[in-house]
Amino acid sequence: MKVFVQIPCFNEETTLPTVLESIPRAIEGVDELEILVIDDGSTDGTVRAARACGVTHIVRHTKNQGLARSFRDGVDYALAHGADVVVNTDGDNQYPQERIPDLLAPILQGRADIVIADRQTKDIAHFSRFKKRMQSLGSGMVNLAAGTRLPDAASGFRAYSRRSLMRLNVVTRFSYCMETIVQAGNLRMRIESVKVRTNPKTRESRLFSNIFQHMYKSGKAIVRSFLMYKPHIPLGFLAVVTGIVGLVPFLRFLVFWFQGESGGHVQSLIFGTAMIVTSLLSAGLLVVADLQRTNRVLIEDTLERMKALQYGEAAREGGTLGRGSRWDDGTCGEADAACAEDDAASGGEADAASRGEGAAHGDGRVAPGDEDGDEGAAHGGERDAVGRGGEACRKPGGDARIEPGGPI
Repeated sequence: MKVFVQIPCFNEETTLPTVLESIPRAIEGVDELEILVIDDGSTDGTVRAARACGVTHIVRHTKNQGLARSFRDGVDYALAHGADVVVNTDGDNQYPQERIPDLLAPILQGRADIVIADRQTKDIAHFSRFKKRMQSLGSGMVNLAAGTRLPDAASGFRAYSRRSLMRLNVVTRFSYCMETIVQAGNLRMRIESVKVRTNPKTRESRLFSNIFQHMYKSGKAIVRSFLMYKPHIPLGFLAVVTGIVGLVPFLRFLVFWFQGESGGHVQSLIFGTAMIVTSLLSAGLLVVADLQRTNRVLIEDTLERMKALQYGEAAREGGTLGRGSRWDDGTCGEADAACAEDDAASGGEADAASRGEGAAHGDGRVAPGDEDGDEGAAHGGERDAVGRGGEACRKPGGDARIEPGGPI
């Protein structure tokens, strides 16, 4: 069992050493425990502090990308390096890292796919009464959308099984917390909650400037995720209500018409027509939403299969974060020479094979798999190295970076 503890950071040079020191290094049922720091464009010595504490797994953003992207990049890195469970915590020392074994226990015992820490927000001293109520309201909205019963949906201290991460897809840029719960609930994953006590406050939140901005962005993420999985609820409700409201004026007009008093009631027909048109439009959108739901299910299944291929046994040895994005997994050094030799040998074999096949095709056709000619042969070694995880070998001390907006 291999566990990755990932820590998204943005200018956490002061608190990060405390967080790293408090992470337990030996956990029952865990064979390997790795620590991953995601530097989200920090301008202080966050990376230097991480390396001073012995962290070898570092993903770096050259520019601040936000919490959701940092979480996603960390998950990609952990899965590609063979993580069976990923634990997410914060770099501001908000969460009690000594409770990580309690988060892992339900997953290790096979009871849950995701475990989320309950901060018991009603008892947090520095939370205002208004903020406590909004936290409770937000968790209620998430539970309604996801069909869950979680007391603290906004908590970022959580553990995910490898299987659950294969099925989840983060698309928002603000925060992954709400979205992953809504997705997991609708995908029928098992989610548990573990009560914890947070550490004393060290700084103000950098995720939002005020509580109202947090409410707006969180609400938008919840609504988007809700509409993604349950569009039939609002659209169906709107279609039924407007349809009924539209029929009433028509019935009213018919009553007056049978009584010979239909004159002067044309406005009823106009209003009724508007409502019925709205109802028909809602019904049409409902049909479109249902077709999109079918496409979403098929796409999610395809993405899950692609992830299974991408994060297979070969990828667990090391790799890249998509096209052009790289990481530092601490495995470089003595293996560089071997990687170079393998690349040269593979490049030579690919070049020889492509030339041999090209000669065999006397009619001048390009050999299958060599559509790019000499360029494809020249890069044959590189492709072979990537397949064996050879791209993970880089010069010692090199910083792993993710270009802003780069694909994952």
